[in-house]
Amino acid sequence: MKKGFIHALFAAALACAASHAFAAEPQSCTQVRMAGPGWTDIEATNAMSGIVLKALGYRQNVANLSVPITYQGMKKGQIDVFLGNWMPAQAPLVKPFFEEKSIDVVRPNLSNAKFTLAVPDYVAAAGVHSFADLAKNADKFDNHIYGIEPGAPANQNIKRMVEDKAFGLGDWKVVESSETAMLTQVERAVREKKWIVFLAWEPHLMNTKFKLAYLDGGDKYFGPNYGGATVNTVARSGYEQQCPNVGRLFRQMAFDVDLENGVITDVLEKKTNVDAAATDALKRHPELLKSWLDGVTTASGGNGLAAVQTALGVK
Repeated sequence: MKKGFIHALFAAALACAASHAFAAEPQSCTQVRMAGPGWTDIEATNAMSGIVLKALGYRQNVANLSVPITYQGMKKGQIDVFLGNWMPAQAPLVKPFFEEKSIDVVRPNLSNAKFTLAVPDYVAAAGVHSFADLAKNADKFDNHIYGIEPGAPANQNIKRMVEDKAFGLGDWKVVESSETAMLTQVERAVREKKWIVFLAWEPHLMNTKFKLAYLDGGDKYFGPNYGGATVNTVARSGYEQQCPNVGRLFRQMAFDVDLENGVITDVLEKKTNVDAAATDALKRHPELLKSWLDGVTTASGGNGLAAVQTALGVK
């Protein structure tokens, strides 16, 4: 057999193998089903990932779901990826899903986050620095702690604290509403210099919009270091194996507090559309794309990095 013919056969075999490798990702992978619990930080990260997915030729579908329903949806195969697994705050909720292996941790996508109770600075100046200081000022707080949407793991942590009668808070009430409603209540209280204790986290605009103080001593319910948190990307079981190209993207996609705060500020302060704010953020940080898209192709097998750079008008 002639050498040229052998080389031709080898080249054809390589091309065929590459074709089959790409074909291993089924057509269903072109739609990426994600969830958004209505939190501004996850809206920001969903928007950034959505812009990249669209440029790659994928369709992102974000369902507005509470966190418990999101995990049930992942277990049933109805949600593919969730960018908002805040740990350790969600640990009790997700533990059974992890144990039965219906949800996989893809990677941490954000570190140096915070998630615990906070008060306005004038309340802290009056002597409220820790969870233990709340009960002695119960009348000023009207025995209320303001949380986010019903069913949220953070609310469950507060309710567990109340049920445990920890810190003398056994007769306190958790006010459940939504992120927006809670922050509206905080804004009203700050304007009138009233006392209020509420769920707070970073990244979020609240950290610059309000002068607030995170409370110490809630380690049992929110973790150490003022609720120091890591946010994980999680996927339904087997998703990375079924959709290896998209799986690689999410395995390499990470954010930071400043990046997310920039998007959140544009959305909440400047009233910018979240997709436009996310696009601007990615244009300001084109270096992220190289790490996110290393080895990632378009849905049709093309150069992923080049496609996203072209879509954003960056190099």
